Amino acid sequence: MVKSIEQQAIDTVRVLAADVVRGANSGHPGAPMGCAPMAHVLFNNHITVNPKNTKFINRDRFVLSNGHGCALQYVYWHLLGFDVSMDDLKQFRQLGSKTPGHPESNDTPGVEVTTGPLGQGIANAVGLAAAEAHYAATFNKPGYELFNNHTFVILGDGCLQEGVASEAISLAGHWKLGKLIALYDDNKITIDGSTEVSFTEDTIKRFESYGWHTIVVADGDNDIESINKAIEEAKAVTDKPSLIKIKTTIGYGSLLQGEEKVHGAPLSNDDIKQVKQKFGFNPEESYVVPKEVYDLYGARAAHGAQAEAEWNALFAKYKQEYPADGEEIERRFNGKLPEGWEAALPKFTPSDAAVATRKLSEGVLTALSNIVPEMIGGSADLTGSNLTRWKTAVDFQHPSTGLGDYTGRYLRYGVREHAMFAIMNGLASYGGIIPYGGTFLNFLTYGWGAARLSALSHLRVIYVMTHDSIGLGEDGPTHQPIETLTLTRATPNMMTFRPADGNEVSGTYLVALENQHRPSVIALSRQNLPQLEGSSIEIVRKGGYILQDAPNAKIIFVATGSEVSLAVDAAKKLAAEGVPARVVSMPCTELYDEQPEEYKKSVLTPGIPVISIESLGAWGWERYSHAQVGMTTFGASAPIKDLYKKFNITADAAVAKAHKVIAHFEKVGYVPELGVSL
Repeated sequence: MVKSIEQQAIDTVRVLAADVVRGANSGHPGAPMGCAPMAHVLFNNHITVNPKNTKFINRDRFVLSNGHGCALQYVYWHLLGFDVSMDDLKQFRQLGSKTPGHPESNDTPGVEVTTGPLGQGIANAVGLAAAEAHYAATFNKPGYELFNNHTFVILGDGCLQEGVASEAISLAGHWKLGKLIALYDDNKITIDGSTEVSFTEDTIKRFESYGWHTIVVADGDNDIESINKAIEEAKAVTDKPSLIKIKTTIGYGSLLQGEEKVHGAPLSNDDIKQVKQKFGFNPEESYVVPKEVYDLYGARAAHGAQAEAEWNALFAKYKQEYPADGEEIERRFNGKLPEGWEAALPKFTPSDAAVATRKLSEGVLTALSNIVPEMIGGSADLTGSNLTRWKTAVDFQHPSTGLGDYTGRYLRYGVREHAMFAIMNGLASYGGIIPYGGTFLNFLTYGWGAARLSALSHLRVIYVMTHDSIGLGEDGPTHQPIETLTLTRATPNMMTFRPADGNEVSGTYLVALENQHRPSVIALSRQNLPQLEGSSIEIVRKGGYILQDAPNAKIIFVATGSEVSLAVDAAKKLAAEGVPARVVSMPCTELYDEQPEEYKKSVLTPGIPVISIESLGAWGWERYSHAQVGMTTFGASAPIKDLYKKFNITADAAVAKAHKVIAHFEKVGYVPELGVSL
């Protein structure tokens, strides 16, 4: 029987994926071989992208949530004409290649989001779909449907078991994101074996309860017509996201098909040979793509290029009729902030009242709400505590709820920290959106998997984390963060801010918005803090600076956040005793580390002992200080004043430690250099 071109294309993908994984001697061949039919239907019939311009604004977004099958995406990217060559496929999982072990948005052209940790991709996809809905509601006009792309996801059993997926899927149903379509690779296999051992729920009923439209395809190995009809049906449903449950055989064609052994290890050479024979390929050849298969997918790529050309023509007309909106779209997707936006940042003097930095953050968000409209915020059910919503904000909700509409820029995430963080990654990845989200700092680690991916993906995502220390008081050690900022400061490409007053809060947002490729964690106080002499907005760019100085200082206090004013008080006490002291505020250690050595030595001057003061974990401060005032245990439940006394984080304790440190180094005759690393 003569094989159809579509079947030839599917079998080519199966064989090529097996070769790619075998060539690396590492990877996951099972999912690509099992998902090839659904992926073929999706990429050849439905997804509209232009491989020659991966930034085409209205392209369909594709997310491979089960990143274990990344060879599938790389193979299709090659076939469709993305900048992934056959040589790139042969370099799968090799150092510096465009084809890393899991999809990474910064490594492979056209990969929308970095996935791999299960569940993250589907949650990112909810953010991508929410972004499309927001842009469509904000900018589409009669006759100008600029934003109407779909977000397609392929996910597996592992993704559906992750908590972050459940959180995000629930929100997608609530938000009625009709342009979100998930293809569920139901192969009933995880690494431990059959899903019978751990995952026996009725996924269809589960998704229906979440408010999703559901479809089942019984034979995902062969019935591409039913897969196509299912996707068409899903696209026709506009008020619900859709799940298409497609029953497949993992490793289809392998001698190990249907077994967990085919999930996470290359097929043997003998197995690959029999696979090639079974599908009509020469078993002695590798990395082979028939010309007619290239031609088939080339035609689809041409369709995408034509779609972009038509969109560009439509957008040109739109800009003529709606020039202000057109300029705004271009500005956002070009990553440019509004001209002069910094002027809106609130400024403070020492005569201004003491205010909690979470409240000062609310003031900044309010000031920027109309100036930087691409800022889209929310909270994980702590809006009144995080103070993340400006008074005139409209909630992002489906219009049918009467609670808001899709033009809304405030997202009610509910008690779903992990999904909030992952959805923010999706919003940022869509383009032209600066997402921020709030919760208590201690709950940052509830969603750390997504926060870490913000940094790895180089995304401008802002984490507004309030109740930042033992200073939150009576809620006690279950809510008081101790180790959290040690984690964030140790994370590459992440900025950690703990501002001390109003100017530093404004400066924190200045830097967070200026940095397009780094997430920011902003730790904010519950308690009121004074406005400090010597602070400024712009100086936050330095990360650390001399707030107050004294000639011939014998000790330096370096502090953050609520403890900077404590350091100022300690310096005053020492001055009254005739001991000159310098106070350094360090709102962001990462930025300070990046300053020239000459500047850093002017701030933490060699030869002068340094004491750090921070009401969180003291670990890590030995890089910047010779002695530490901070936490070495969990906190306790008590009023704030009692807590600071109990844990010896007071001006008097800092003064006592200063005397001890000064005496010690006078006795030994030298002050060791800080942070020496060979």
